[in-house]
Amino acid sequence: MTMRLTPLAMLAISLSCVTGFANAQTPAAGASVAPQPVRYLAANCANCHGTNGAGSVGLPGLAGLKKEYIIEQMNAFKNGKREATLMHQIAKGYTDEQIAAMAAFFEQQKKN
Repeated sequence: MTMRLTPLAMLAISLSCVTGFANAQTPAAGASVAPQPVRYLAANCANCHGTNGAGSVGLPGLAGLKKEYIIEQMNAFKNGKREATLMHQIAKGYTDEQIAAMAAFFEQQKKN
């Protein structure tokens, strides 16, 4: 079954994802800021994928997925090999280390 979103729902999802993306930006080169806890980074994903990646209506859950799979998919979004509405833009905002940390976090979460 394919779920169709209304234009208003798409706008709300877009805005929440863009807000999460903006919060996930790494500091400018040379800035001395402590690394952000992985839960803070993973919380940005909750806007679309549910709390702790548990899933959301019409969007896949991340909880319990293998770390390697998540990393592979995020890299596919980053380099344009996997098409997306927003994820290709969001993925580019994360470093490889941040993606690996989030992937490990989601792998440890329980599926609903």
